Amino acid sequence: MDQYVGLDVSLKDTTISIRQGGRRIWRGKCPSDPKAVAQTIRKHAAQPQKVIFESGPLATWFFHALTEEGLPAICIEARHAQKILSETLNKTDANDADGLAHLAEAGFYKAVRVKSFGAMRIRTLIAARAQLLNMTTQLTNQIRGFMKTFGLIVPKGTGRVFDCHVRKLVADDGQLAQIILPLLDVWLELRKRAARLSQHLLATARQSSAMKLLMTIPGIGAITAISYVAAVEHPDNFRNSRAVGAWLGLTTRRYQSGEVDYDGHISRRGDRRLRGLLYEAATALLTRTSSETENRLKAWGLHLRQRLGFKRAAVAVARKLAVIMHTMLKTGERFNPMAGSPA
Repeated sequence: MDQYVGLDVSLKDTTISIRQGGRRIWRGKCPSDPKAVAQTIRKHAAQPQKVIFESGPLATWFFHALTEEGLPAICIEARHAQKILSETLNKTDANDADGLAHLAEAGFYKAVRVKSFGAMRIRTLIAARAQLLNMTTQLTNQIRGFMKTFGLIVPKGTGRVFDCHVRKLVADDGQLAQIILPLLDVWLELRKRAARLSQHLLATARQSSAMKLLMTIPGIGAITAISYVAAVEHPDNFRNSRAVGAWLGLTTRRYQSGEVDYDGHISRRGDRRLRGLLYEAATALLTRTSSETENRLKAWGLHLRQRLGFKRAAVAVARKLAVIMHTMLKTGERFNPMAGSPA
């Protein structure tokens, strides 16, 4: 008979539940290592039909490792699973594993696409760069705030200008300099590390024909292009281009019950960082006035801005950009500024 396995994965241990013929036949724990999990599963289930677990920090590692071990691993959406698992009276790892195995047996789950390690490395590069830039900004504000207490107002400026202003202001106060200069040294080192990651990111973008293709769109830079390619990976992962907008949470949510039927705000599901980058690209496209940015997509967005306001128009243009970028990856064609109404 068919056997179904549910895994409740944590950092230390993984709880395993195996069902067959509508009942649980085994449940136990093992260390959270895919090889150990695979050995335990084979010991109690010779040929499992499905091995499911929730999306989480270890999901990418578990999915690829279990797949290499020959197991039919399936990663399911955690939010969808939790709505069902929360109905149990007692919240335990064992009960969660039982519930996941039950979902596998019933087929009532929503599978998610697990990205490759290559795509995850690019996403890690982007996230690490963003983190360093955020730390730099926070440290800049912290230094300005400390110096204001002593009546030392740092003039506007970034980079070397900011560094020179700070050093000049604390030159006459040795005690304050002993506090501020170490922070300034850390600030300089963070900027150097962020610059190196930026160079690495740009070099990666230049080596990819797909990323260079997307950068032919006005407003789309290297960071947005590389983020989009890493998220989508392959155009065939989506049934059509329109599905990308919904996947990124850029489509409105609908509520219909009886005589009530209305569209609300966008769902904000999916990749928040990529959604923000597309919004920034849409903003740049709508606000820049150079001749290079003139195209029918911009004209459509500006017309929409007159009716709905700037923010809603920017969101709509961001969704159009997501659709157009997917179509470009699928066809291999460059952006045509005079093309017909965007799909």
